Amino acid sequence: MGLFNAILGNASEVSLENVTKEFQPLLIEGETIEKAFKLVKDMFVFTNKRLILAEKQLVGTKVDYLSIPYSSVIKFSKESAGMLDLDAELKIWIKDEAAPITKQFGKGGDNINEVYCILSKYTL
Repeated sequence: MGLFNAILGNASEVSLENVTKEFQPLLIEGETIEKAFKLVKDMFVFTNKRLILAEKQLVGTKVDYLSIPYSSVIKFSKESAGMLDLDAELKIWIKDEAAPITKQFGKGGDNINEVYCILSKYTL
């Protein structure tokens, strides 16, 4: 089911052990990873201090890491998948940025709700 979810764009939770190994070089003293979700090529990593968005190329090994302190998130929204719409959408607005960061989640995945709750926990 994991491959099927990845193809459809559903986020799946990633084991903290695997994510910690990969992201350890990026963490500062006292920072710990709390949850991580993977979309097809993107990953949401929630630490106790920030959100790290990792975008991997489909071909090659290049990874772009975007570090967002929770204090920089000014608002966020989710648009649930409807009957005819296959995707749910998450938008995150960052201070001094006009356009939001937008990520698509596949229909049927409850992980967009969990991501939304985690953002709420750290930003409200």
